[in-house]
Amino acid sequence: MASPKNLGITGYDSAHFYVHDLDRARDFYVNKMDFAVLGRSSPELEKETGVRTEVYGARNIRFAVSASLRKGSAVDHYLQRHPEGAKRIAMRVKDLDHAIEKLDARKACFTHDPVEERLSGGTYKEINITGPLGDVDYTFIERGGNVDQWAPGMDVVVGEGGENRFGLAAMDHVTSNIRSMMAAVLFYRDVLGFEHFWDIDFHTQDSKPDATTGSGLRSIVMADPDSLVKFATNEPKKPHFTDSQIQVFVDDNHGAGVQHIALATPDIVQTVGGLRQRDVRFLDAPDTYYGMLPERMAGRGVTNIQEDIEVLEENRILVDGRDERYLLQIFMKENAELFGDKQAGPFFHEVIQRRGDNGFGEGNFRALFESIEKDQTKRLSKAEIERMVTVD
Repeated sequence: MASPKNLGITGYDSAHFYVHDLDRARDFYVNKMDFAVLGRSSPELEKETGVRTEVYGARNIRFAVSASLRKGSAVDHYLQRHPEGAKRIAMRVKDLDHAIEKLDARKACFTHDPVEERLSGGTYKEINITGPLGDVDYTFIERGGNVDQWAPGMDVVVGEGGENRFGLAAMDHVTSNIRSMMAAVLFYRDVLGFEHFWDIDFHTQDSKPDATTGSGLRSIVMADPDSLVKFATNEPKKPHFTDSQIQVFVDDNHGAGVQHIALATPDIVQTVGGLRQRDVRFLDAPDTYYGMLPERMAGRGVTNIQEDIEVLEENRILVDGRDERYLLQIFMKENAELFGDKQAGPFFHEVIQRRGDNGFGEGNFRALFESIEKDQTKRLSKAEIERMVTVD
């Protein structure tokens, strides 16, 4: 039975992306990331909605990707206002009726009546609500029995997720950027029933007080106490508020939205090495990071790192932790740079391996920010040059 207090969430169900180019998305997830194609929208559903959807899976990860087939569709409407990105984050619940009762009592804004259909092998129930991130919705799904179909109207291609040769196994957390973080934090607390899990207040100028540029954020992670589904929310921080990489994301995304989804792996070295061979590109880290890494981690009480530091440096994998528990993480380039198309948007993926540490890499924020700022500066400088050439 679901907890009488909480929504009865058991984990992430999926994420749903809206894109201009479905072929490009398929190439990325299937040919580069080694996801399996699990489902496709039926001709009947496409005719009804004007949208074509495919579902990609790797172990417990499920991503639906939709592209518009005609003007005026839901996907076309979204992409008139935003670049490509995450439109919906779905969570699995034990009892949808219980979740709806709790959400209704907490004044959640439902977008439609509950969906309940019998599919091949079982039942599918769904409700969708709006949230604080503009056009990003939150969906709650109850799947009963052994349902192969991802959703009503979807044809089955493969019944189960692929093993994934790179070890990508699960969604670890979802991180969003917004100009006012507390709007999201209060939504997670008061509507979803989540609890405070982690936070950070950070600025690159903390160690460079005389710098004339810099970037900072405040971040709070809220988690469902039953499933530990986690949502991190970032806001920009002064000084240089408008130059913050969080504000740059909001500008590029034309509003608040999901910045990245972290994908968990049991062996990040193997995962990253394999993805690099498929031409997946990641953010860099300063060379000095790895020279200082053993001393920094020893100062945080971590002396049991199992991975070879030289191998981590070769793959530019970051490490953080405390008290003999640590994590390893790396961040892909944002989609706009990966695909060479501004309309692909500022969304990106993180790859993470946890060795006992449940945090979010507090000690890596500086290296991450410096890398993102370097990429953003390069991209903005290129855009300025192109503008000047156009003007001339």
